[in-house]
Amino acid sequence: MNKKITIQEIQRAKKDNRKLVMMTAYDYPFGLMADEAGVDIVLVGDSLGMVVMGLEGTVAVTMEDMIHHIRAVVRGCRNPLVVGDMPFMSYNTSIRDAIINAGRLMKEGGCDVVKLEGGVDFAPTVAAIVKAGIPVQGHIGLTPQTASALGGFKMQGKDVDGAVKIIDDARALEDAGAFSLILEAVPAPLAGLVTDSVEIPVIGIGAGAEVDGQVLVTHDMIGLFDKFVPKFVKQYTQIRPVILEALGAYKQEVQEKSFPAAEHGFKMDEETLEQVKKRIS
Repeated sequence: MNKKITIQEIQRAKKDNRKLVMMTAYDYPFGLMADEAGVDIVLVGDSLGMVVMGLEGTVAVTMEDMIHHIRAVVRGCRNPLVVGDMPFMSYNTSIRDAIINAGRLMKEGGCDVVKLEGGVDFAPTVAAIVKAGIPVQGHIGLTPQTASALGGFKMQGKDVDGAVKIIDDARALEDAGAFSLILEAVPAPLAGLVTDSVEIPVIGIGAGAEVDGQVLVTHDMIGLFDKFVPKFVKQYTQIRPVILEALGAYKQEVQEKSFPAAEHGFKMDEETLEQVKKRIS
């Protein structure tokens, strides 16, 4: 029988040079599949705003949205470490708000740890949440909640100042007590420098192979969401066409009256049927 993956195991993976595997999940079925697949970490990300709720971005996702989806995923994940994403403005207004909302994700949602975006500027917030007894995963590079301020969903750290800032962000979050980092949309050589600059695991998304692990949005990876597919996504399968084919076949069979067939229904003996007919006549 497997057991719950701990923060200590996640951190030990870096020392052992074992690549960490992280994926997103937003509901119970995907939580179950993540568990069965044996991934290390499951992120209930605010990306659910786009791939589940149909929003244009992540900004409108609320605490209630996150708690609702975290609860569902946690029910399916016995072994992976479950990360609850702190939505926009749940930690930006004050350190007190950040601690309260991080606590809600854990108490009401049931996740093991929380994640928030931001580097040097949010290091004091991370330190306060960690001091309150809540483990924190950082997120630097491209930060989707503030993508508009970064010029859109674009690669970060292209010039010297930008690259140095990302390294400074990583070090500040480590010093603040973050147990790991997500590093998004940066050049692979820079990702390698960031990874070597800190002792905590760095998990990349669009950050090349020189990091301690990888994370992808599952709906992107399996071809379930095709409204926007980032450059760094590898699609391991195309599940959307399979689903559409099944739905089309269902529609056709219903219209042709070939579904449901006899084997899809429940039987009633003739005597009972006749008695019912007499009773209602």
